Parts: sequence; C-alpha cells; structure tokens
Amino acid sequence: MTAKIRHFLDIDRFDTATLRGILDRSVALKAAHKAGAGERLLLGKSLAMIFEKPSTRTRVSFEVGMRHLGGDVVVLRPGEMQLGRGETIADTARVLSRYVDSIMLRTDSAARLEELVRWATVPVINGLTERSHPCQLMADIMTFEEHRGPIDGRVVAWCGDGNNVAASWVHAAVRFDFELRLACPEPLGPPLKLLRWAEEQGGRVSLTDDPAAALRGADCVVTDAWVSMNHDGDESRRNLLIPYRVDEAAMAHAKPNAVFLHCLPAHRGEEVTDGVIDGPQSLAWDEAENRLHAHKGILAWCFDV
Repeated sequence: MTAKIRHFLDIDRFDTATLRGILDRSVALKAAHKAGAGERLLLGKSLAMIFEKPSTRTRVSFEVGMRHLGGDVVVLRPGEMQLGRGETIADTARVLSRYVDSIMLRTDSAARLEELVRWATVPVINGLTERSHPCQLMADIMTFEEHRGPIDGRVVAWCGDGNNVAASWVHAAVRFDFELRLACPEPLGPPLKLLRWAEEQGGRVSLTDDPAAALRGADCVVTDAWVSMNHDGDESRRNLLIPYRVDEAAMAHAKPNAVFLHCLPAHRGEEVTDGVIDGPQSLAWDEAENRLHAHKGILAWCFDV
C-alpha cells in the first residue's frame, strides 16, 4: 500500500499535536546545528523550488536548510520554465514528480497550489499564496516561544491589513490556543469566512478598527508590509493604514515585555518605525533566522524522517 503523501499546505489542515511535533523537531535541529552536529537526514533527496513570487528569506532558508539536511535544491522561475510559456501546472507536477522528491511553490494563486498538489506524487510545500503563509507562522511561533515560553494563553495583536500572513495567524491562534486581536481598517479586514471558521473552532479571535484596544496588554505585536501580493499601493490604501503603524507610542499599549514580530521585508516609516524594529523588543532578526530551522522541521516532517 502506498504511504500517504505528506504535503505542508496550511496550518488549519493539521492538528495541534502534529504542528507541535514539527516545532519540536525544528528546535532540535537548530540546537544540533548550533552545536555543530547537524543531521544529514535528507541525503540523496531533492527539492524543486518554484518562485512565481520573488523572495529573499524563503529562497535562502529553504535552500540552505535543505543543504544542511544533506539534500539538493533546484530553483525554478516562470521565465526559465515551460510553465511560463503555457505548460499546465498539472503537466509540470507530473514531470517534476519524476525528477525530484519534493516541491515548494511560492505563488499569488492558492488555486495553482491546489492544482499542483492534485497532480504531484511527491510532497508539496506552500511557500506562500495570496491566502496564507504557513511556513512563516511556524517560524513566528518558534521565535516567540524561544524568548517568552509557551504561546498558549498569551495575547497576540496584529496591526494592519488582514492579509495572507494575518490569515495564518488566525489559523495558528486556533491550533496553538492563544488569543489573537486583529486591528484592521474596515475595508481591509480578513475574510469573514476565516473569522467564522475560527469562531466555529472555538478560537479566541477578535477584529477591531481600534489599534490601541487590540494592543492593550498584548504579549506580542505583529505587523506586515502595507503593500504586498497583488495590491498596487494606492494612496487611499496607505491613508487607511497610517493609524495602524506600529511606532513607540503603539508599543506602549502592549505589556512592557511584549515582543515585536515582522515577517520582512519591512518598509520602514510605513507599517513600522525604526525605533520599534531596531529596538529592544524586536525579534524580527531572530524570526528571520528561525525561518531556516522551521523549514528544516517542515522538510523532515514531509519526508517522515
């Protein structure tokens, strides 16, 4: 009997125990790497990375992580593939599955990711879509817990656009049992379907247009770029988001020992000030480093090693 393929697609598709297992493995792999005793778990394995959306952190962390584990990487961009010249995702999935042992896709279309999964016969990893960014959230949870202990029961405040990263924070709030307060301008809130899902799952997720209320007493403050994915960054959008900028005054509403997270890249002076992202509460750089180790944990899980 053929074993079930282990795709890593979205946090809401996993139970808490599985996600905890991946995080525990990520932490162990980081410790082993720091001790100079890295494990070559994926010797002889290969990962194809398809970048329909450009990346710094996703590319470097997956490529270096795969090599830490003893594997090989092939980087593909639409302009270098027949996929960019009309070949279907289905045919691409069939072919790549004959060449490599896993595929990571970073795209602005969740539908394309689902089609890839439908036809691939190797594990597929969601490197980002317009709907979610689950790999980022695994690094975020890892980073918070590394510095502040278990996240369950804590309060996380999101400020800004209810985008794909915010959606994965909603998924994480339910699975990791923390309170999530989303502060978003009314036209830019997360999908109502997503909020209904969280409520049905018993999650403690709330939405407000008052950033100060969301940040009050928070253990963690999170934001993201105002212009990303398919947004054109028009002036009206920026004007809506100005009150949601995370500056020193905003951070003062959170707990004195609250941490600040940002998935990067940061647009300094827009969603966050220099004083916050470079300040003592910022874990943005540890967060970026942990992408490497979180991705190794995800890869190890996908290959069941």
